[in-house]
Amino acid sequence: MPNRFSERALRESQAFGVRQVPVWRPLGWLARGWHDLWQAPVASLAQGLVMAVFGALLLVLAHDRFWLLSGAFSGFLLLAPVMATGLYALSRDIDRNLPVGLSTVWLAWHPRDRRLIVFGFLLAIAGTGWVLCSAALVTGFAPEPIVTPRDFLRLVVLNDQSQLFEIWLGLGALLAAPVFASSVVAIPALLDQPADRLGVYGAVLTSWRVVLEHPAPMALWAALLMGLTTLGLATALLGLIVIVPWLGHASWHAYRDLVRHRSD
Repeated sequence: MPNRFSERALRESQAFGVRQVPVWRPLGWLARGWHDLWQAPVASLAQGLVMAVFGALLLVLAHDRFWLLSGAFSGFLLLAPVMATGLYALSRDIDRNLPVGLSTVWLAWHPRDRRLIVFGFLLAIAGTGWVLCSAALVTGFAPEPIVTPRDFLRLVVLNDQSQLFEIWLGLGALLAAPVFASSVVAIPALLDQPADRLGVYGAVLTSWRVVLEHPAPMALWAALLMGLTTLGLATALLGLIVIVPWLGHASWHAYRDLVRHRSD
């Protein structure tokens, strides 16, 4: 059975070509994403608001358990690609010169097949695993209990007698890198391609091919995603209202720029 799945995924992925792009192309994706944001401002900003409210809910639930909060926000970022599905749908329909609005987002969240649900479930597992690992690492090795952000800063980030912060960052990067490689174009591809042309494993394999064939542009893209998301978090989450839809629309253009079906 595993061989059958891997052979099918390989066939599906090989049906797609990977376009070559220059190192600085991610800046173009941001420009096109910004354009799409203001082509459908209500639907786009509404999704950004939902993400910001969800982040605020995490703050409320875990404000007195910062060891959990740090892992929860990291897991939240891992799930962001599938949570941006509605934004990909908006950009797709803008490309097709179709009318867009909240109904576009609604339909994207009610797909006719279950591939996006499966992918979201897999990302949720990865996010939950990171939350548990982060919590275990910080609570198990911090010299004192960590309750507030100040505790985390003092006992983990600025503690020069421990490498806990470096280990925590390294562990997070170890998980985030394969998740990024697996999802960077996979979810837009699943939204764009019919089920008989592309399955979950084929989409993941295609996404890995994109990253491996474009290490420099994709490293820049990852840095831009992380930097702008961090900026949104640093503005008391308010910046996420604009930054989340901006990056979601830009991610659609990254997919369209990098991947093409050989029959198209």
